[in-house]
Amino acid sequence: MVKKIDIPKVALAASLDLAATVGWRDVSLRDIAEEAGVSLVQLRGIYPSKGAILDAFACEIDSAVLAGDSAELAAEPARDRLFDVMMRRFDALCDYRDAVRSIIAAGAADPCAALGGACRLTRSMHWMLEAAGIESSGIAGRLRAKGLAAIHIDVMRTWLNDDSADMAKTMSALDKRLEQADRVMANLCRLTRSRDDDPAPATSEAA
Repeated sequence: MVKKIDIPKVALAASLDLAATVGWRDVSLRDIAEEAGVSLVQLRGIYPSKGAILDAFACEIDSAVLAGDSAELAAEPARDRLFDVMMRRFDALCDYRDAVRSIIAAGAADPCAALGGACRLTRSMHWMLEAAGIESSGIAGRLRAKGLAAIHIDVMRTWLNDDSADMAKTMSALDKRLEQADRVMANLCRLTRSRDDDPAPATSEAA
């Protein structure tokens, strides 16, 4: 039996291995327990659901990105900082590409799983914004996180098929999407300023 302290790590590794080889949609909790060499009781004590396992996976990737935080980027523009953070995220995911592909496919066939995945990704994007030194709290922060999640999903389509050693295709796709987001935000800011600067409409006095 695996020692209790090792169960989270071993069970997560077993889950990702099965996702890559069998397909996440077809993997059961019993399959995971057997692959990890633990009992269902032990697995239940750590991961009460497959969703909880995916939560742990997301947390592990978040932590890998945050561990690479560098003060050297502090002076860089926000877009450059965010580019660096997101590329660190895709780099951290590289060892699990087949598992990620399987998890995405399972979510596409299950609306409940897809909703859980969207919430999970948005939570992670809050942390990515913080890692880039960009405010993630409040209404504006939530909108930024949702926007970054949309960028992540779009770029991941390229990343899943990017077999280059330096992830050149992924970098190009990410740079393009961040540039587009920059333009959208700039246009919104200009629109807001123009509305704020417009004089109040004249009102005619009653005769």
